[in-house]
Amino acid sequence: MARSPRDPSPASPPKLTKAAGPATSAKRGAAATPAAGATAAAKPARGARRAKLSRAERPKKQGRLRQLKAVYDMTVKVDPATRWWILLAFAAPLVIGLVIGIATGHPIYFTILGLMVGVLAAMFVLARRAERAAYLNIAGQKGAAGAALGSIRRGWTVEQEPVAVDPRSQDMVFRAVGRPGIVLVGDGPANRVKKLLEGERRKVARIAPNVPVHLMSVGDGGADGEVPLAKVAGRVQRLKPVLTKGEVAAVQKRLKALGGLRPPVPQGIDPMRARPDRKAMRGR
Repeated sequence: MARSPRDPSPASPPKLTKAAGPATSAKRGAAATPAAGATAAAKPARGARRAKLSRAERPKKQGRLRQLKAVYDMTVKVDPATRWWILLAFAAPLVIGLVIGIATGHPIYFTILGLMVGVLAAMFVLARRAERAAYLNIAGQKGAAGAALGSIRRGWTVEQEPVAVDPRSQDMVFRAVGRPGIVLVGDGPANRVKKLLEGERRKVARIAPNVPVHLMSVGDGGADGEVPLAKVAGRVQRLKPVLTKGEVAAVQKRLKALGGLRPPVPQGIDPMRARPDRKAMRGR
């Protein structure tokens, strides 16, 4: 028997939306992969470009030969006799080695040995004369004593800033702490910086009463207590140690209580002691 079109038919299965299968996902991934790959490839290119620019902008480091030439030019400019001392230091071992080689029957061996010794001697002379020229360049300038103390490599703690300054004469006092004790170096004429040194010594004695304090002043060595600028570091390093490393650390902590250099108080009314105008506060 045929059913009429109006008769309800059995429920048909609902239409399902076709989900994105693996093939569709693969297609989308394939479509998105070129863009991602281009972005990833662009990043290293930009990084390489920045690296090239940064390398180009960086100052080129001087080689050893250029550094030696710069030191030699600076030293000869201040001390023209340096070139003759270097030549003598190089030639003397070379000639001596050649003479010994001829006398012993091994001229090549002793000549090469004399050449090597001559190069080392010339480098040593250049280093010493360059150090002397550097001190001559800063001699007479304010802060030269601090620069001389700063050349001490190890065993000492040197304050980079002066611990006391005379505002009128601009004389300074620099401080260094080590196993020999506390060293105060005055930068100025000995007769003028003596008062400044004594004042700083009294401050240090109150903080560390049992620590030895050594006083020096930079000068030409004519007055009592004056030390030439080039000999300040050597004089400090030759002092006999009397403290242990632990005691040195304790002294440094105590000296920090003194603080740094305090600026002078400006002239005029002290704002901490000024009295307010009460009438003005009342609105009269």
